[in-house]
Amino acid sequence: MISLLKPRQVRTRVPNDQIQRIYRSFRLRTLLGITIGYACFYVVRNNFALSTPYLKADLDLSAGSIGLLSSYMLIAYGCSKGYMSSFADKADPKRFMALGLLLCAFINILLGFSSGFMAISALVILLGTFQGMGVGPCFISMAKWYPKKERGIIGAIWNTSHNLGGGIVAPIVTAGFFLFGTEHWQVASYIFPAMIAVIGAVVVLCLVKGAPENEGLPKLSEIVPNDESLDNLTQDDRTVKNMSSWQIFKTYVLPNKNVWCVSLVDTFVYTVRFGMLTWMPIYLLQVKGFTKAEMAIAFLVFEWAAIPTTLFSGVISDKLFKGYRMPPAIISMILIFGCIIGYWQSDSLLETTVFAAIVGCLIYVPQFLASVQTMEIVPSYAVGSAVGLRGFMSYVIGTSFGTSIFGVVVDRVGWNGGFYILFTAVILCLLFCVLTHLGAVKLHRQLAVQGAETTPASAPADHVSRKLETNSYN
Repeated sequence: MISLLKPRQVRTRVPNDQIQRIYRSFRLRTLLGITIGYACFYVVRNNFALSTPYLKADLDLSAGSIGLLSSYMLIAYGCSKGYMSSFADKADPKRFMALGLLLCAFINILLGFSSGFMAISALVILLGTFQGMGVGPCFISMAKWYPKKERGIIGAIWNTSHNLGGGIVAPIVTAGFFLFGTEHWQVASYIFPAMIAVIGAVVVLCLVKGAPENEGLPKLSEIVPNDESLDNLTQDDRTVKNMSSWQIFKTYVLPNKNVWCVSLVDTFVYTVRFGMLTWMPIYLLQVKGFTKAEMAIAFLVFEWAAIPTTLFSGVISDKLFKGYRMPPAIISMILIFGCIIGYWQSDSLLETTVFAAIVGCLIYVPQFLASVQTMEIVPSYAVGSAVGLRGFMSYVIGTSFGTSIFGVVVDRVGWNGGFYILFTAVILCLLFCVLTHLGAVKLHRQLAVQGAETTPASAPADHVSRKLETNSYN
């Protein structure tokens, strides 16, 4: 890890009587910073889709070329989420995230001055690569600053950054066209959003904090002593500090069956999500006989219906299910199975739209809860690596099943074959939800036993650290 990105440690310790006040202030600032920062990543990613009509017209690119450019970015982003999130485990979250935003802004500026297909291809691959620097620091920060009992609600709040970022891209680009005119579409589409991203990077640097112990505070396990933290069962600080990103990955993630289960949950959720989202316009127009206006309404409802549901699922996973994330996900997937049948078989415009809306409401619930669960099945210093594996599998494998493979099956055997893919994905998702839940229950019991055997909560964290049982990671 280069020196610039290494975590910095405040030499002055916070006085005991100020710990709680500063802790509450820093964690709130960190949540605000990562939410605004991740929304800005969307501003310099989704703006590319808005620029494609101008690319096609002004640069005389074919529809196939535009499709290739979008695929390049998607694949690069999926791969980058894997290794960049792993690198983030050893970095200062705010510097790593801010650098990613600045690099994305720089690539957008270069896109504004590019006119050749090969140059644009190289740039969108780089853009997808640097986009992978956003998600890891967000989950690492939440794991470092918020105890398990609050992560459902906090994760749901942060998750709105997806909708916030995706929702403000079009107004920002539209404002760019208003200021600079359509003749300068490159400035409006790329350079103006890049300036917003630069401002976002400054916000991240000003608000986001490193781990509590790097800010002069005690570790989270000491500030919130009753929290179920895996950190107390694993290596001491000195051992972890000397481990590389690869050593952390192969020790705490690669052999961890719980991480693989939650990654497969997310993989099959993405299959359903993209299988519905990608093919909904064509299916509704060609098979259901919708008009373009009716299809647009159904598509809009599918996307925006998720916001209140995601927030609600975070609350109930914390309060009703006592920190267990998979029960709401299991309920959602069962309901999704029934709604896909209704969406498939219904001949009514209203019923089809309602079934699509319910799927849209629910499909983001297991996706969001899988991300929260990921923070709770590995120590905090391995969260980035676990998020990276989950992101790689969901984006590269899950989206492939929901887009390209779905399309091939539809071409060969018809739409029924495509829906069979969705039903299979739902069933497999349910299976891995159950396995993930059983793994979480086992970890909860192990932590309860460990808590009964350790020294009092006020004792230093090093006195209570020990190795996890071998079967927890094998």
